[in-house]
Amino acid sequence: MDTYGYIRVSTKEQNEDRQLVAMREFGVEDSRIVLDKQSGKDFERPGYRRLVRKMKTGDTLVIKSIDRLGRNYDEILEQWRLLTKEKQVAIVVLDMPLLDTRQGRDLTGVLIADIVLQLLSYVAQTERELNRQRQAEGIAAAKAKGVHFGRKAKDRGENYESVMAAWHRGEISGRAAAKELGVAHGTFQRWCKEKF
Repeated sequence: MDTYGYIRVSTKEQNEDRQLVAMREFGVEDSRIVLDKQSGKDFERPGYRRLVRKMKTGDTLVIKSIDRLGRNYDEILEQWRLLTKEKQVAIVVLDMPLLDTRQGRDLTGVLIADIVLQLLSYVAQTERELNRQRQAEGIAAAKAKGVHFGRKAKDRGENYESVMAAWHRGEISGRAAAKELGVAHGTFQRWCKEKF
């Protein structure tokens, strides 16, 4: 019976140290800690998928908090059922001692754990939805102030109009026009689509 730790952060820039420290303090060996740097919107994460395939009856899965497992209410409940009922793996949620399935529980304990799991799963999904809403509102507010997102548009140069006109009349090829403007052929083609 092995104990595995699962760590998830949403982006490559986020730091997983807090979760890693918690796993080590619990006693999970580094070689049995799996890390995904990916959103919790679903469970299509390579590390998590490998871990689920590897775990067997009697193993224990340790996570720092329920939102590290995922942020989709229905999928969290489904994964919990899959792990605890089908695979018969114990789960320990470090931030929520009520969600520790290692010890045999009476009916009241199971009921309380199920209620807490559903509540925390709901909170995780709600937080994800609020984050997306805040992000969309922030982007809309920034755009209203004239902030532009994405790569800065490439300067088309002083002779842009004359080169485009020559290309349009068939006097020069697209590749020659791109070279004249000092841009890649693909950039020139994109400019052509915008203009005509």
